[in-house]
Amino acid sequence: MMSKPNLAGGCDPSATALECVRALKPYQPGKPISELEREYGVRDIIKLASNENPLGTSPAAVAAMRDELDGLWLYPDGGGFELRGALAARHGVTPDCVTLGNGSNDVLVLLCEAFLAPGREAVFSQYAFAVYPIATQAAGGTARIAPALPAGHAQALGHDLEAMAGLVGPDTRIVFIANPNNPTGNWVEADELKRFVESVPADTLVVVDEAYHEYAAPLGVPDASEWLGEFPNLVVTRTFSKAYGLAGIRVGYALSSPGVADIINRIRQPFNVNSLALAGAKAALDDTGFIERAVRENADGRDALTEGLAAMGFSVTPSAGNFLLADMGEPAAAWYEALLRRGVIVRPVANYGLPNHLRVTVGTAAQNRRLLEALEQGREHDAATR
Repeated sequence: MMSKPNLAGGCDPSATALECVRALKPYQPGKPISELEREYGVRDIIKLASNENPLGTSPAAVAAMRDELDGLWLYPDGGGFELRGALAARHGVTPDCVTLGNGSNDVLVLLCEAFLAPGREAVFSQYAFAVYPIATQAAGGTARIAPALPAGHAQALGHDLEAMAGLVGPDTRIVFIANPNNPTGNWVEADELKRFVESVPADTLVVVDEAYHEYAAPLGVPDASEWLGEFPNLVVTRTFSKAYGLAGIRVGYALSSPGVADIINRIRQPFNVNSLALAGAKAALDDTGFIERAVRENADGRDALTEGLAAMGFSVTPSAGNFLLADMGEPAAAWYEALLRRGVIVRPVANYGLPNHLRVTVGTAAQNRRLLEALEQGREHDAATR
C-alpha cells in the first residue's frame, strides 16, 4: 500500500498552482435533495434552488436517450453533426456558427480560455452570473465590474449598460450580458441592448447569455441571435438545462461568427457532449408542445408566487426567468435554514453580495403553495420564540 507523502518541511505541490487559480472561490451549486435528507433527516423535499424545470424532461427527449443506451460503448459524434445542424436551422445560421458545450457553462469558460489572459479584461455587471468572475480569474484575466442599476429603477439590480460601456477599454476582450440576468431575473430591452452591441469595439466580444430565453421571450426580451449577421463580435449562449429540462445531462451551445466558433473549437475538449445529451437535446428541440406548456405554467406560477411573496411583505425583483429574487428585509440565512427544516430548498445569494435575498425557482402550483406555507410557518415560529 502506498504511504501518504510526508510534507513536513517539504513543499506542498498545490502551492505551485497558478495564483489566479489558488485565489478562486469555487462555484457553489444548490443543495442537493440527498444532502438535505442526510443532514436533517427530512423527507418529502422540494427543490426550488437551481432553476430546474419542475415539469421534468420532455418525454420525446427521454425516449430518444433510451434509444441510445445500446450504443454507449461507442464514442459520441465529436462534432455533434445532427444537433448542430438542427440548432443552425432553428437560428437561421450555418452549422459552422454553432459550438456545442457541456452545458452553456462550458462554452462560457471556453470563451475566457480563448480570449482572456493576464493583461486582458472582461466587463460584466455587479450582480451577474457567478461563472463570469470565476472563468475570468481562472484564465488570468482582470474583471471590471460595473455597478448595478440602483434601487428605485424599474430594473433595479440589473445591468447598467451605460456604466458597463464606460468600463470598456483597449484591453477589454469580453463583455458578458446575461439577458435575463441570474440571479436578479431582470432584463435589457432590444433597442437598448442593440445600441450597446453597436457601441462596443469590433475586437471585443459581446457575449449575451440567454440561458432563460424560452421563459423570457413572451415578455419581449430580445433574441440576440437574430443580430449575428450584423455583428461578427457577438456571441449568444443557450442551454438545454432550464426550459428543456435536461440539466442532468449537461448540454448547451454558443452561436457566433464562424471565425469565433473556429477559435473556440480549437480548445474544446473532444467528445465534450455525450451521446445521450446529443440525442436528448435534438429530440427536445422539436418537442414544441412541452416547451409551450413549460413556458405557460412558469408564467402563471411566476405571477402567483410574486403576488404571494408580496402579500407577505417581501420585495420581489421583476423577473423574466423561471425564478424570483426576494428581498427578505433582513439577513436571509435564517429564512434559508427555516425552509430547509421544512423540506424546501431555495438559494441564498450572499455570495453575490445580496445577503438579504433568496433566489426561488418557480415550481409547480403545489410547490409554490408549499413554499409560501413554509415561509408563513417560519414567520409564526420566529414570532413565537421572541
